[in-house]
Amino acid sequence: MRPLEDVRVIAVEQYGAGPFGSVHLADLGAEIIKIEEPATGGDVGRYVPPYHHGEDSLFFETFNRNKRSLSLDLGTAAGREVFGDLVRGSDAVYSNLRGDVPVKMGITYDQLKHLNPAIVCCSLTGFGMTGPRAAQPGYDYILQGLAGWMELTGEPGGPPTKSGLSLVDFSGGLVAAVALLAGIHRARRDGVGLDCDVSLFDTAIAMLTYPAAWHLNAGFVPARTRHSAHPSLVPFQVFATADGWIVVGCAKEKFWQRLVEVLGVPSLNDERFATFATRRLHAAELLAVLDKTFATRESASWLALLEPAGVPCGPVNDVAAALRDPHTAAREMVVETEHPHYGTVRQVASPVRVGDAPVSYRRAPRRGEDLSHVAGLLGYDEGRLSELRAAGAFGRPE
Repeated sequence: MRPLEDVRVIAVEQYGAGPFGSVHLADLGAEIIKIEEPATGGDVGRYVPPYHHGEDSLFFETFNRNKRSLSLDLGTAAGREVFGDLVRGSDAVYSNLRGDVPVKMGITYDQLKHLNPAIVCCSLTGFGMTGPRAAQPGYDYILQGLAGWMELTGEPGGPPTKSGLSLVDFSGGLVAAVALLAGIHRARRDGVGLDCDVSLFDTAIAMLTYPAAWHLNAGFVPARTRHSAHPSLVPFQVFATADGWIVVGCAKEKFWQRLVEVLGVPSLNDERFATFATRRLHAAELLAVLDKTFATRESASWLALLEPAGVPCGPVNDVAAALRDPHTAAREMVVETEHPHYGTVRQVASPVRVGDAPVSYRRAPRRGEDLSHVAGLLGYDEGRLSELRAAGAFGRPE
């Protein structure tokens, strides 16, 4: 058995952050029953361009493999009946909505505990379910600006810059997955469920980590650094070579000593560069020497010298190069599913590895594809399904 095969989660989720959190649970074996609103076409992620066909997209495939889909109108009494029956037999209700919406939709613990006292209600929202911004919509780009990330990113003197990936969304999804699993653990231990109030805002602020601690305790003012340099460790940044860029980092004194030996530049033995503190103090002089030195050879030539010497380093790859790196293949980080339109869909695997049991991968579900599966879980016969259909539980009756 995979680690989470005994876990069932009702996911009222859409787009990126929420589905990114639950796809790792699905890969670990959890049954993720994705609730999709029938009148609006379900998860908006189904329609994200440029690789979009009908009610599916490669974006949607990325975040929703190994899940099940149920079209369910929670605005109807019949839809709520089905939802209630699911809550009775599930471990958690997971959502990513605006902070004031979970209460309005009736999916918090106080609103569901009469159905299942052990239910865990995990809400991933933009700004949390309390505070002055609770009712505001929150998106990755907005949070990267609000939490100070954009001001820290890019070259000095340039415009505010976002990360190349939606790191607030993805980090928020992972935080929500951790919170949900912790909630389920407690509920199984104590027999009582709870709410998990997780937000993208909290996640983004928490990821300020040590620069925040430096500022709060010593008045440190974070600033952008040239060539993506570390704020305190020198050298730890990208360097231009004769044909591209490499990253070199000396996070320990032994790495600096190895770098000096490999480069063979006499001036690097100067006492000004002997310790972390003095290298930081004389960073301008040191980096001028390193910039000139690294520019004399191609990237591959430098890496062929630095890697065997045990100096932390690496190429600055584009996405294509990263995906074809031999280590990517060795770690089995590209997986495949079969799709009726796209054929074999290749995508990146979850980095969450637990044990050595093989992971199987199933394409993302078509909208409402798993009604029969859910009906079987809930013991609905054809008569009951007909009643629910007629009452609009699964969308407007034809």
